[in-house]
Amino acid sequence: ADIGFTSTTVPKMLVNIQTQNKVITYEGCITQVYFFVLLVMLDIFLLTVMSYDRYVAICHPLHYMVIMNPQLCVLLVLACWILSVLNALLHSLMVLRLSFCSDLEIPHFFCELNQTVHRACSDTFPNDVVTYVATVLMGGGPFAGILHSYFKIVSSIREISSAQGRYKAFSTCASHLSVVSLFYGTSLGVYLSSAVTQNSYATETASVMYTVVT
Repeated sequence: ADIGFTSTTVPKMLVNIQTQNKVITYEGCITQVYFFVLLVMLDIFLLTVMSYDRYVAICHPLHYMVIMNPQLCVLLVLACWILSVLNALLHSLMVLRLSFCSDLEIPHFFCELNQTVHRACSDTFPNDVVTYVATVLMGGGPFAGILHSYFKIVSSIREISSAQGRYKAFSTCASHLSVVSLFYGTSLGVYLSSAVTQNSYATETASVMYTVVT
């Protein structure tokens, strides 16, 4: 998922920097929007599933192999893919209904959904409603799940008597928590802040964090 997600934006960005040619076709832009939305949502869902895995491993270690059995793991990953594909398809179809002027410049290093939509010549209100609703439901919902998992994890870690045990439990979550903070915090911030302000530089900077750094 991460390789696909990075490959959606970074290679094209590097070609643009090397050739100083920042042109992208309409079809290429729509394709980039689709795969970008698909893989960013897939990452979000997988991070949520991983937080549940950490919760079971730390809070219910003796039942871990029973709860996180192969069948459940396959179902969780399949659910992540199905929801991501449907969400990306919805956003892409909403972009296809828009009409764009012939001279179009997107102030970004890739065809980011919000920046692309707000460059349309037609009414973008339905697109904005879909984007914000999807962000709250499909972004806020998993984020609440991650917070709940880590609340339970922290409560369990505090009950561990030995310092070595607490360190081992925390180290299990450290890498996941750091990626959640960088990836989830900046990506969710980009889409929620766009409802308030259109600061392309801040959006671009935040996008670098979750498309390249993580």
